[in-house]
Amino acid sequence: MTAVIFDLDGTLIDSAPDIVANANVVLQEMGFAPLPPTQIKGFIGRGVGHLLRSVLEASGQVPDGPLLEPMQTRFNERYETAFDMTVIYPGVIKTLDQLVGMGCALGICTNKPIAPAHAVLRHLGLADYFPVVYGGDSFAVRKPDPTPLLAAVKDLGHEAVIYVGDSEVDAATAVAAKLPFLIYTEGYCKTPVHDLPHNAAFNDFRQLPGLVAALAKG
Repeated sequence: MTAVIFDLDGTLIDSAPDIVANANVVLQEMGFAPLPPTQIKGFIGRGVGHLLRSVLEASGQVPDGPLLEPMQTRFNERYETAFDMTVIYPGVIKTLDQLVGMGCALGICTNKPIAPAHAVLRHLGLADYFPVVYGGDSFAVRKPDPTPLLAAVKDLGHEAVIYVGDSEVDAATAVAAKLPFLIYTEGYCKTPVHDLPHNAAFNDFRQLPGLVAALAKG
């Protein structure tokens, strides 16, 4: 049996509209002009701290200055309910059902904080698929450090494990954990896919069960 561990934002769900809106609301509450959505979207993937440091820097402020803590507090207060515009990518639910039918165990390793991760999974009806979920604040380190991914591997208890993600961070995490990596090309990656280490790329979730089966066969 194979365990398949997924990233969340940009892989299973498109949450960028809510993250962007949340960041811009907090910016405006603190007296700054909103930033272009595409700019904020480019900051997603390395955790809330990186996102807000980048937002502050783009607003002409010191990234690690006195504004970071109050901004992070305001952002996090809203984050657990920031899912009104978040959607599941096409084909995800059918694919998860197929993977379960193939005997795969499923988990999530994301840099999204654990409480918002659980909240959005419940909201979208995905929670029951994933008995193991680790977030960006589950440990003192986050991806690309392999610690949370390896913890998910241990909890799922399968020798064959595949990681599925959409970004440079996910590719680096898979390398650090020494796991095969499948990259979803319709997420938030900024680097050309051919420049990232991966076993295979896919742009349609209908392709994923076949890729998992092929890797499982070795």
